[in-house]
Amino acid sequence: MRKIMYQSLTRFDRWQGYNKELAGMLDRAKQPDTEIAIRCIETRGGIGDQFHYLESIEAQEVLRNAQRAEEEGFDAFVIGNIGDPGLREARELVKIPVFGLCETSTHLASMMGRNFSLVTGNEKHLTRIEDNIRRYGLQGNLHSGRTISLERLVDLEDAYHDEQARERLISEFCAQAEVAARDGAEVIIPGIGVMMVLLASRGVHAIRNGSVPIINGSLCLLKFAEAAIDMRRAMGGHWTSRRALYAMPTPRQILELRDAYGDVYQSVQPEESSNA
Repeated sequence: MRKIMYQSLTRFDRWQGYNKELAGMLDRAKQPDTEIAIRCIETRGGIGDQFHYLESIEAQEVLRNAQRAEEEGFDAFVIGNIGDPGLREARELVKIPVFGLCETSTHLASMMGRNFSLVTGNEKHLTRIEDNIRRYGLQGNLHSGRTISLERLVDLEDAYHDEQARERLISEFCAQAEVAARDGAEVIIPGIGVMMVLLASRGVHAIRNGSVPIINGSLCLLKFAEAAIDMRRAMGGHWTSRRALYAMPTPRQILELRDAYGDVYQSVQPEESSNA
């Protein structure tokens, strides 16, 4: 049995069509003994994560849900947003494997071809993804970044209810992907999780007669998480390195930190007093 919490950065009441399609796609693709729980943004936000400030607000809920996932016995936590909000912080916070949509998609694309191209909503959104790619050390694999005319990301929800809106968006995406492929891109990454699911729902998995794959990052998250759960069990429960980048506070320091920050790093047990 595997339990995976899938963190969406969408607010359910604004993205009902997308979340229904996402749930169905994941359910069809999962292993029979995998259980998936999708969590949406409920407190603040869920419609404008292309902006740094708004993403930082939503990231707090992401981190609360990561901790909740571990407390409730989930085996992995995945973040289904191309900005990977809270990814490093979540890995530092919990012991279960954590994956982000951008990091996972770009690493997979780098194994599927020599390079990849991004096709996302607008220039603002593109800069967010390019920053992540540099952080992951994959800038040498980024062939190009292209955009469609989508100022409000929430407008993508229309494509789940209106056939004309769906065909227009898919056509615009494919046109930009074709330009990237013409110029030498070998793999295409849709730079929006909602677009990944939309394309997959219409059977759009490649262009140029199948020679240039289109990454379905949401499906990639599921499969990476399933594999990580199995690998972690086979490796005696070890997964995230606790040296340097993802190190947790030491037991000696945790009480001092909790006094200043509240109940943080719940999995860290305070060092027992020598007088106890």
